Order: sequence, then C-alpha cells, then structure tokens
Amino acid sequence: MADSAPARRGGLSIPTGAETVRGILLILLAYVVITGADASVKWVLPEVGVAVSMLARGVVGSIAVFIFVRGRGLRPHNVKLLTARGLLHCTVSAVWYWAWVRGMALVDSYAISAAAPLLMTILAIPILGEKVGWRRWTSTLVGFLGVLFMLQPDGDLWRFETPFLMVAVCIMALTRIWTRVLTATDEPAGIAFWLMVAHIPAGLLLLPAFPAPATMPGPGVLVALLFFGVANAIAHILFARAFALAPVSVLAPYEYSPLLLGGVLGFLIWAEVPAWTTLAGAAVVIVAGLYNLHRERVRRTAEKRDGGR
Repeated sequence: MADSAPARRGGLSIPTGAETVRGILLILLAYVVITGADASVKWVLPEVGVAVSMLARGVVGSIAVFIFVRGRGLRPHNVKLLTARGLLHCTVSAVWYWAWVRGMALVDSYAISAAAPLLMTILAIPILGEKVGWRRWTSTLVGFLGVLFMLQPDGDLWRFETPFLMVAVCIMALTRIWTRVLTATDEPAGIAFWLMVAHIPAGLLLLPAFPAPATMPGPGVLVALLFFGVANAIAHILFARAFALAPVSVLAPYEYSPLLLGGVLGFLIWAEVPAWTTLAGAAVVIVAGLYNLHRERVRRTAEKRDGGR
C-alpha cells in the first residue's frame, strides 16, 4: 500500500520508533565486534606495524564483505562521498594504530574518542536536518561532561599522542555523519566494502614510513590479522545498516560503549588499569547512553499506543 512507505527527509527515511530501536541494537553489536577487532590489531601491531595492519584490514575485510553478500549490493553510487569518506577514515585508522603501537592503552584511546557523540549530534543538525529534543541534548551533554572529566589537563590521558587522536575523533565524527548520508544511495554492504578497499592503497602508501616485518609472522599473528579483517567487515556492515535505520543523534551516545568493553579487554590482555578519573567519567557517559535508549523505548511505546487509536 502506498501509505505504508516510510516518510523521507532529504533522501533519508524518517525512522519509526521500532526502526530506531533496531538501529540501536545493531550499533551495539557492531561496537562489540569492532572492539574485538581493535584488541586483536593492538596485539599484533608490535609484530607487523601500522601499514601491514591497514593492508590486512583492506584485503581480508573486502574479501569478507564480498563473500558475505555474494557480490550483491556493492556497486558504488555516490562515488565522491564514498571516496572522501574512505580516505578520511583511513587517516583515522592510521592515527589510532600509530597511537596503539606507541603504547597507548585501549581504554584510554576509547576515552578520547568519547568526544565524538557530541560532535555527531551537532553535525547532524546542519548536514542531515535532524531534530534533537532537549532530553537527547541533555544526555549527550552529560556524557560530554564525563569526557571532559577524563581529559583533565596534566592527567593520565594527556600524552604525546592525545592531540593527534583528538583531531582524528573530529574526522571520525564527520565520517559517521557521511555514513548516514550514504545510506540514501548505497547499500550497507557497498558502504562497508569500499571502506575496506580504501585501506589497501592507504596501507601501501604507509609502507615506507612503517615497513613490513623482515620475517613472516607466526601463526597466531596471522590468525589475529584474519580475525581483524573479518570482524571489521562485519562491524561496518552493521554500522551502515544501523545508520540507515536510526538518526545519528540517537546512535551517537553508543559511541561510549567501547569504553566498557575496551577496559575489560585491556585489563585481561595487557593488565591495563585505567585511572580513577577515566573510570568515573566512563560511568557518566555510559549512564547517559542508557538514558537515551530508555527515551527511545518510551517513544516506541507511545507510537504503538497512538497507532492503536
């Protein structure tokens, strides 16, 4: 029926409450997968370096996406935006891997990236025309206050890599917005595929600065790289699907979820213990994200009630 088609704004569908909750669940799953991928690459980085990690992500990830979707939905439509997003995302990846290979803790890097949700919420207004209610603004701002608490001057998070990561976070927020824009023209599998492909030339360009190891890595490292590439493929398909279903301003607070996951993995693998300021700030941002999920559930219940009338 004609009246069953979803409303659209600027080429993007206006999601229902049910679609929004599905988007939230998908992005939470994506963050679980990508955190595992990040832990695996941080573990192998001392063995293989930044450039080889980029290449592994590009080659294995693109092959994995192709196999998952059997080659369907990969045709690019918005080529310019796909290219720009891919190049910027590769910059973010390289900065993150460089920080990890220099010894930055996984949870500390995630703490810095927690500034992204506020930027995403702000950028979604002029770029996507999203409307952000006062409750969502409040939860995002409270989360950002938690980030500021973690990023105290002269605190444990302030080190040489920190300002580079902060610039990368700003770029990452923009690429998240562009993911939402691309869902109006390209399939989630295609968005993920061309992002993986972009890491191949980026990795080749970085080889002079970050040479490949002189000897073949051991089986454990090769398995970790394989997992790293496949996990990235799965996560970015989920990311693209989530952004197709839900507004950026709703999904933005779940950028905080890797803080908890990364803290657990960092402790189990490297015995990394974050500072108490990081833990306290993380608690604030996680509560802010959970409150946003509660608001979406309230909205979904209201939609069902109004529909019944």
